Amino acid sequence: MSRSSPQPDSPSLPLPRVDVVVPAAALPQGEVELAGIHLGPHEFGVPAIYVDGDRAHLLMSRPARLAFRVPASASTGIIEVRTPAGAANAGAVHIAHKLADSLHPVTNPAVSRSGMIYTTISGPRGKMTSVSVMRISADGRATPFVTGLLNATGLAFSPAGDLYVTSRAEGSVYRVDAAGEFTKYVEGMGVATGAVFDAEGNLFVGDRSGTIFKINPERQIFVHATLEPSVSAYHLAVNPEGTLFVTAPTLSSNEAIWAIEPNGDTRVLYRGLGRPQGLALARNGDIYLAACLHGRHGLVRVTPHGEASLAVAGDNLVGLAFSPLGATILATNEAVYDVDLGVEGLNLF
Repeated sequence: MSRSSPQPDSPSLPLPRVDVVVPAAALPQGEVELAGIHLGPHEFGVPAIYVDGDRAHLLMSRPARLAFRVPASASTGIIEVRTPAGAANAGAVHIAHKLADSLHPVTNPAVSRSGMIYTTISGPRGKMTSVSVMRISADGRATPFVTGLLNATGLAFSPAGDLYVTSRAEGSVYRVDAAGEFTKYVEGMGVATGAVFDAEGNLFVGDRSGTIFKINPERQIFVHATLEPSVSAYHLAVNPEGTLFVTAPTLSSNEAIWAIEPNGDTRVLYRGLGRPQGLALARNGDIYLAACLHGRHGLVRVTPHGEASLAVAGDNLVGLAFSPLGATILATNEAVYDVDLGVEGLNLF
């Protein structure tokens, strides 16, 4: 919306005050809440919200809570709440920065040891896209990296630093060299979606029809575990002890993060998510994943104690990765962003 001139101060009304911004980060168009006092509405109506000087769309106004949608133009994230009494103390939200668009990620991006970001243009099932995998530098320069791979889906780096890509249409996994040329690594993986390597070089692949495969370094294939089928994809992450963490969204609004031990024993680690998708592990043991929590969409943090909170507000997130350069890389179903959350990702190798 266009900028508006602030209203004149009115000493007869109490000044609004912002105490907390939740969450602390957002994508453009993400929904953010403020907690404080005198946030409205008053007899004059609802307050005006500006982010970086541009009017934000107000979603809710109560004396102690206020919610708004971040303007698409926002960059620095300075929040201003104005009433006829004057402006509240300035708040701030970290705004994710778009690196590249015109993409089609369907799960986590992958980040190399040097900080290069890899993501897919996956396309409709059975339809070849002109580019399969894009490579994006930390400053947002996007270049085609892999072409000719049908429905590229899951991405994973091996301990040796090689990129592996699943094809959900073929049920195959391909190894990609530094020039972007690919060779078939294994096949017969069903609807192969998510992929991750453990510290021992075992590759886990999620077949969204209900199977988690384990492929050892000799390319021997085992059924590691079975889960309910997913309507979209299996998403995987693994810790140093070899515990595999899996999301497999269905049509339920009460989805789980599954923990699968090295012997295949499976348990629910956390339940209460809507459409959980790509996930990644922080060094301190927290799990971050794209999901809906209590009706709010974005990046959710789940602690080892089972406490969940929204870390980034935003729609259409499908995955994330932690860059060795310090940023958190976020993927929607059409673009890739970075944002500084101050989170250090878990590095297995």
